Amino acid sequence: MIGNAPPDRDFPYWLVAVVMLGLVAVFAILSDPDYRQVLDTLRRGVAITVFVTLVAFVAAALIGLGLALASLSRRLWIRQIARFYIEIIRGVPILVLLLYVAFVIGPALVVAWNWTTGWLGLDPIRTRDFPLLWRAIMALSIAYSAFIAEVFRAGLQSVDKGQIEAAEALGLSRWNRFRHIVFPQAFRMILPPLGNDFVAMVKDSSLVSVVGVLDITQLGKVTAAGNFRYFETYNVVALLYLTMTITLSMALRRLEQRLRQGRGRP
Repeated sequence: MIGNAPPDRDFPYWLVAVVMLGLVAVFAILSDPDYRQVLDTLRRGVAITVFVTLVAFVAAALIGLGLALASLSRRLWIRQIARFYIEIIRGVPILVLLLYVAFVIGPALVVAWNWTTGWLGLDPIRTRDFPLLWRAIMALSIAYSAFIAEVFRAGLQSVDKGQIEAAEALGLSRWNRFRHIVFPQAFRMILPPLGNDFVAMVKDSSLVSVVGVLDITQLGKVTAAGNFRYFETYNVVALLYLTMTITLSMALRRLEQRLRQGRGRP
């Protein structure tokens, strides 16, 4: 009968299958010199992919939290500015936003910087001195901040207003109410969707390859164009991304279970 066993208690046969397939793939890669050569080249892009993902996600989370708080502000003009930003950014495809930031906003920032520093007598910088890596990180941060803002807003609004009013009656300041009452409870609610966004950013970080950042995908394209071994190269690319995303998904699920168990304890 459907629904007898909770999904969390099901034996993870799918994980066993994934691990077995992963072991087979690793054995095939290590036993084949062509695969080993491709892996040796692509592993240099892992560090760039991890760096881009971590920096962009932290920046997006901070911006998203600020936007969420702004969208819940008591002042109408602050709420309207936050909604304007969120709706505009969510309506633009990430790839388009990445290209726009890299080749429009990036050079515009350089011009603004040179205009500002010109008054101070400092030497100007050239557009190419603004690394494409940081332009790509900026684009991912802007793109994901709009989605993460909605996650934070929903989590903050899920907190019982009675508890907030009780904390206010006890004399807690707005900052202390947020730090001790609102955010700890909201965090449990937002962790699953926030974790999903983090895993999604790992995959979307591959988009930075379109501006020439040497991540896993870009190195895969360059390697395949040089050795014409598209099958072997993109097998390794897919395996690297799968390893990262599945590992992150399992870690986040474990963290979610621990938080749920801790919440249920007296």
